Amino acid sequence: MLVPNSDALAFRTSSHSDRSDCVAVADAPGGGVVRDSKHPERGQLPFPAPEWAAFLRSAKA
Repeated sequence: MLVPNSDALAFRTSSHSDRSDCVAVADAPGGGVVRDSKHPERGQLPFPAPEWAAFLRSAKA
């Protein structure tokens, strides 16, 4: 999965999380991307669409 530059992604955090200590997620072409909200410069972890969809289903359950 090719991940666009992080500046091109719209990262967001959950409204239920502590804004100072959580992960940020973004939708990307072909899946989703996760990064550390406190240290976004440390990179990001991409997930292909099937894995991202399975994660979201599990998180919502």
